[in-house]
Amino acid sequence: MAESIPLLKIEDLHVQIEDKEILRGVNLEVKRGEVHALMGPNGSGKSTLSYALMGHPRYEITSGNIRLNGEDLLDMGPDERSRKGMFLAFQYPMAIPGVSVVNFLRTALKSVRGQDVPIREFRKDLREQMAALQMSDQFISRYVNEGFSGGEKKRFEILQMAMLKPGIAVMDETDSGLDIDALRVVSDGVNRLRETNPEMGVLLITHYQRLLNYITPDQVHVLVNGRIVRSGGKELALELEAEGYDQIIRDAQASDAAVVLPQEVTV
Repeated sequence: MAESIPLLKIEDLHVQIEDKEILRGVNLEVKRGEVHALMGPNGSGKSTLSYALMGHPRYEITSGNIRLNGEDLLDMGPDERSRKGMFLAFQYPMAIPGVSVVNFLRTALKSVRGQDVPIREFRKDLREQMAALQMSDQFISRYVNEGFSGGEKKRFEILQMAMLKPGIAVMDETDSGLDIDALRVVSDGVNRLRETNPEMGVLLITHYQRLLNYITPDQVHVLVNGRIVRSGGKELALELEAEGYDQIIRDAQASDAAVVLPQEVTV
């Protein structure tokens, strides 16, 4: 029975910020082990979806539902959603002065597992994951994201994923600001994590097709004006790379304009 339950199911999700509706009925289903790419122009609502999934209090869900492994997430805070297996990799990770990488990771791991991790096990796993991401041992004593380059911040996001082993990873424009070498390292980290955790789902939020050269999606979705207007395979991402979003935006606008409300009948 559990196999038939989607890992993540988003149903008719409407989200507003300060009384402005951003998402206008998003439907999306991710099964275990699948990679879904969400693409779209600036202002389409991609980051809004990621924050709404994680439970950011600024993003008000006015209707619809989010289920993870069949459980309703709407009444759960961000910490509980994390413990249930949801992870968000930020587009712009915040610095946390005074908190070292090693202490941050141990605290996060304890919170997710509900108990302390033996220090020897923790350090062994940490060093293996850092080596795979080409991160030096000195990294663990640095403060979280303080003075990190763009590439280091993104590698640290992947390191957190590797240590926490979430059920689903929502990656909000992880490729933003990365050069080609850093992009390969980060992508290799995601692919390696998928190999060791084959049931993990991934929702990749990105503007560009280049990330999908390294992480192959099962499905690609296009978000325009708060709605998913097209879905397809990897070839859809290649089409967008070649032709841009202009035609899809025009089609979506035409579709919205074609919705005619029934006129009131007078007797």
